[in-house]
Amino acid sequence: MRKLKQFVILIAVSLFCISCSQVPSTLNNPWKTLSLETDVTFADIAFTDDPDHGWLVGTKAALFETNDGGDTWEARKLDLGDEKVSFTGVSFNGDEGWITGKPAILLHTEDGGENWARIPLSEKLPGAPDGVIALGPETAEIVTNLGAIYKTDNGGKTWSALVEGAVGVARNIQRSPDGRYVAVSARGNFYSTWEPGQSEWTPHNRNSSRRLQAVGYSEKGGLWLIARGGQLQFTPPEDLEDWQEVVYPEPSTSWGLLDLAYRTPEEVWVAGGSGNLLVSSDSGETWKKDRAIESVPSNLYKIVFVNREKGFILGQDGILLKYEPTSEAA
Repeated sequence: MRKLKQFVILIAVSLFCISCSQVPSTLNNPWKTLSLETDVTFADIAFTDDPDHGWLVGTKAALFETNDGGDTWEARKLDLGDEKVSFTGVSFNGDEGWITGKPAILLHTEDGGENWARIPLSEKLPGAPDGVIALGPETAEIVTNLGAIYKTDNGGKTWSALVEGAVGVARNIQRSPDGRYVAVSARGNFYSTWEPGQSEWTPHNRNSSRRLQAVGYSEKGGLWLIARGGQLQFTPPEDLEDWQEVVYPEPSTSWGLLDLAYRTPEEVWVAGGSGNLLVSSDSGETWKKDRAIESVPSNLYKIVFVNREKGFILGQDGILLKYEPTSEAA
């Protein structure tokens, strides 16, 4: 019994040591932790042309407004009846904005969010709206969680389908600034791409045994992917099938990575479970860990950089991180 107890202790110590991170720490922490009085998980964030005026959405029809650039947020309540809605996306072009949600819901404002109107959606819509991008006056694109893409140029009165076939249930869908989309299948066993002018999505097999968590576009136009077990890969912009060698930002830990975003073409941030946050200043070749965030009691689900100086990381239970760059980082 004594030997068995010693063996268990030895295994526990070994596992603890394996989980210890050897990644260098960042010299400073540019993220301010905000804790809003809510238990929701945030899904998306967007600002009007006024850099101080923004909107934050999430589960349980969560809607928050800021008028000081994101330092403080106030909850806004919309009359949606008895519907249990989770908002999935928000986007603005000037004072004109859009909010998507599930079950299928689409909201539209023309006055910066002072008033929101519900846009009717067809009962035949494939899936629920998963995201939205405001492209110009009365012009926007929505994508559903089945990969259906629609565009309006008259404020939502009518919509045109941009792709004939759906991609199937997706766990993650990302859009590039030039209108290309990439979607990860619900089980993470393949991803699909679509670009303007194509009638169908193009499926791609994953190139490892690890299931995919997310795939997106880099600042320079290449692809990046996050696979289970904290694995990253990148492609050059000239060949989106040429996946480079696997990168493990933190090889000695098993915290799941959930999202990746570029602040600049070279500076990459990746976030995940249990306050895990890492940064690379050389396009993903080497990494440092922001250990000041490890104590944040939240999984970090989405990173959004509005511009180089303004960024946010969206978490659960009301946790929001705001990027506050030092003069050196900016």
